[in-house]
Amino acid sequence: MSNSKKILLSGVKPTGRVHIGNYFGAMKQFVELQNEYESYVFIADYHAVTTVQNKEQMSQGIIDVALDYLAIGLDPKKVVLFKQSDLPQVHELNWIFNCITTMPYLMRAHAYKDAEAKNKEINVGIFDYPLLMAADILLQDADVVPVGQDQKQHVEYARDTAQKFNNVFNSEIFKLPEPLILKNVETVPGTDGRKMSKSYGNVIPLFATYEEIKKAVMSIPTDSKGVAEPKDTETNHIYNIHRLLLNNADRQILALKYTNGGLGYKEAKEGLIEALEAFIRPMRERREMLVHDLDTVFDILKAGGQRASMRAEKKMDMVRKAVGVDIY
Repeated sequence: MSNSKKILLSGVKPTGRVHIGNYFGAMKQFVELQNEYESYVFIADYHAVTTVQNKEQMSQGIIDVALDYLAIGLDPKKVVLFKQSDLPQVHELNWIFNCITTMPYLMRAHAYKDAEAKNKEINVGIFDYPLLMAADILLQDADVVPVGQDQKQHVEYARDTAQKFNNVFNSEIFKLPEPLILKNVETVPGTDGRKMSKSYGNVIPLFATYEEIKKAVMSIPTDSKGVAEPKDTETNHIYNIHRLLLNNADRQILALKYTNGGLGYKEAKEGLIEALEAFIRPMRERREMLVHDLDTVFDILKAGGQRASMRAEKKMDMVRKAVGVDIY
């Protein structure tokens, strides 16, 4: 990694099986950005404790995230991949941030307000979530944090907290990170046309088997148009998933088959099944190889944790001196 590169940080919660919507919405971009930035990607296991409170589910979720990102092409020689829980400094800094932050300020967070609006009993972890995230970001001196437009507030909280700390303790310890709003990010339609989401049950798993792919695609609803009739690509669920897998030239050719007529839904679905299998198979095979070599995966996480922890400890040395607890 070059020291001249800006630092990118992103966290991924271990909360379930990923799908192609996750891939095109974020994961793909992290792989593409690893050549442009000095990247730190962490598995946000302590963030996940707000909802995942089962030992086996948590452990497997952590392993799955590591496998998923390595399988899609995250290169541990270019990216520091680590577990959040391997950095005790995050929680030390989180406590200090708690002590300079007011409750009304945290009550403005989207996640808290959403939970409150749904009359949920809110645990302290959800309430304090923005400050734990601020600690994640600021400890690694992140210049940019890739987020969707709807997640921009997370970075704003980190910026505010950095400025507050610097002002309270008369220091310039924390830089102000910027949101990296991912452009040209695809909103991937699910098999029912709505946004692909596990909560809708309309997903195509990223590492699906051929049979899972076939089952998902065959469930896509269609209208009653015959083979010869033209079909609208704007509203066609089969096309709008298929197009994600094609380059511009092939996408235009496929679109013409729909709009000119002559393409039946059976043929369209079979084409999508084969395209998905060709896209998923190499990643699925890499993942299967990694499953049988978990020691290597664990070594990557441990090495990443050591590297990230060393950076975090240097930052915490400065923080402790600024706060006044380091008296030696």
